[in-house]
Amino acid sequence: MEHNSTFPIKLNELIALRDEATSYLKSVQWEQGNRARNKDKSTKEQESILLYLSKATGSAAEITSVSKTILKLKKRLMPNSLAIPLKLNKALLNLQDAIAIGIWLKENYNDASGFSTLNERKSMLDNGQKRAFESKMQTSTAFMLFGMAYYTLFELKDEASDDLSVMKNKFAGIPELSFTSPLKGISCVLYYFDKYLNHPDVIKQEQDIIDFTVVYFEAVIDEIYQRKESLDYTETLEDRTYKLEESEFAVSGWNTAFNDDVKSVEFNKIKFEQIVGNRDAKHFAKRLVERMLAYDFKVKKNPFQELGGFMPVFMGYGIPGTGKSMLIAAIATKLKEYSDELNIPFLFHPMPDTLISTFQGGSAEKMVKWMKPLQDPTKLIFAPIDDAENNLQERTAQGVSAGVKEVIGVFLRYTEGAYAVNYGNSSIGLFTNLPEMLDKAVISRIQGRFKIDGARTIPDFLDQDYIWWRKLDQTLPDFVNMENPDYQWLSEQGLAKNLNEILKNTEKPTVERIFDIYENVEKQYKDHQHIFYAELYKEIQKVFPYFSSRDIRNIQKAVSMRLTDFDLPKEWLENSEIFLQKEYDTKFAMLQDVMRQNMKGLDFKDIRRQEVIRYIDNFATIADTDFNRKVNNRIKELEIRLAAEKKFNK
Repeated sequence: MEHNSTFPIKLNELIALRDEATSYLKSVQWEQGNRARNKDKSTKEQESILLYLSKATGSAAEITSVSKTILKLKKRLMPNSLAIPLKLNKALLNLQDAIAIGIWLKENYNDASGFSTLNERKSMLDNGQKRAFESKMQTSTAFMLFGMAYYTLFELKDEASDDLSVMKNKFAGIPELSFTSPLKGISCVLYYFDKYLNHPDVIKQEQDIIDFTVVYFEAVIDEIYQRKESLDYTETLEDRTYKLEESEFAVSGWNTAFNDDVKSVEFNKIKFEQIVGNRDAKHFAKRLVERMLAYDFKVKKNPFQELGGFMPVFMGYGIPGTGKSMLIAAIATKLKEYSDELNIPFLFHPMPDTLISTFQGGSAEKMVKWMKPLQDPTKLIFAPIDDAENNLQERTAQGVSAGVKEVIGVFLRYTEGAYAVNYGNSSIGLFTNLPEMLDKAVISRIQGRFKIDGARTIPDFLDQDYIWWRKLDQTLPDFVNMENPDYQWLSEQGLAKNLNEILKNTEKPTVERIFDIYENVEKQYKDHQHIFYAELYKEIQKVFPYFSSRDIRNIQKAVSMRLTDFDLPKEWLENSEIFLQKEYDTKFAMLQDVMRQNMKGLDFKDIRRQEVIRYIDNFATIADTDFNRKVNNRIKELEIRLAAEKKFNK
């Protein structure tokens, strides 16, 4: 479903709601149901806790007060202290804010869904309206509890212990969770939260209050996830985002930004030296790795992003067998090596093959689940999409499934727009044999593009053979009894120092239609004039109507990238204290100095011409390939038909 609106959660509106939240923390009443009293037990420890919970004899007359329980814990944990311990106080204040946010979300859902109107006319509703009233109230309650639990985790998750296994073993689950009404929903959640806090084995030290609160509200969200498919009238909470003022916290439907369950996928270790040819692709990959390493985990920013040298979405394309999968593995290998050396978390997060679902909305949900980890600012993330044409195919093509359209909708939303949060620590790489089959809107999101064309020169073919037969030679010396050429093996497979080495001969477009346009414009203007490019873009748009302002921005981004097209000094990477561990402002200043030195040898006019030609050649190639393939297929069909007729007439 398309998310098309973002609404602010205003801080001044939460102030009044905090009083209501405080009243819930001071006093709620809940009567246990029979199922809660007979919940299954999985371990002896959990059995004793569940027995304790079932004997809590919650009744309509019993008052539950989380505030008083916190004070009791303070006396038990720190009997000689006058002040409430910091973590107990933080948990209590956080819960107050979380309840206020949950109430705010509930009220906004009520207005957007029409529940408020039904509530005003409650005594005059017919049977159908009564059913809608009950359904919307359940969804409203579930959304309120979701927002409450999500905000609690958002604020406390980073302060929880790294290993929560002990607390999770103590935790016996939530016996029940009520969606019947907002009051019952909050009462139920706080009732069991309070009972756990009162159990003598749950909170043993101050840190336990944070750990338990995280474990408990994770369980609340899990329970909501299990039951959300049974909720109706969810459109008005799934088609918008609510963002808290002066905070990164945002609620977008039922989605969360927590991805602790996302694990790095195993991959084959490949060195760049094992990849033959592909100088442009290897150069881009090297730059990507170095730029990602500059990410600052403290301020959650990348100085290269500020300098214009980071591309969150890129594409490598070429015919089958030219090294796309090897390049993916080589990038992952290099990032993993550096991450291990620097002791920083790294996530290799390829798009799964099982993304497309046969159920309506299922593909979008899976795609959101895959995209969400890319917004995690606590690790470096490389997310390749191999064979990208399978899941990101042109939506207007005949036979494209609804699932593919859902996937593309999510991709577009998360790569540009209100949801496109990128801190400079994650990059999506599309790899494809058939770039012309990709959706045009997807292609327009791609800022960095390079061709993966494999072996192309005599040294390339010599080295590809050498990588193969040297293993035989090492195993059986003198078995490879052939004469070596006058060439130093692998000497041509090194990484380029900069793109000038690769693009220095780029003077004119190579695609015929683009070449003709370029030549005609060049007759009127020279490439050192700004008007030259304005005229060129206008003429290209006449031939390719979908050439847009976003394409021009991509070209501008590529030119800006060239200004940061320099190697990081070797010692910066070998000794992290010199650069990588510096404060953000220091790193930024150091990079600016290197950038200024790099710019001294650059010619803006030449760089702009090279990048414009490179982009529009690529643009036209992709556009023409699909047409040419269809023409060739039709020619083959005619040839087969003629051959068959000729054979038949003999």
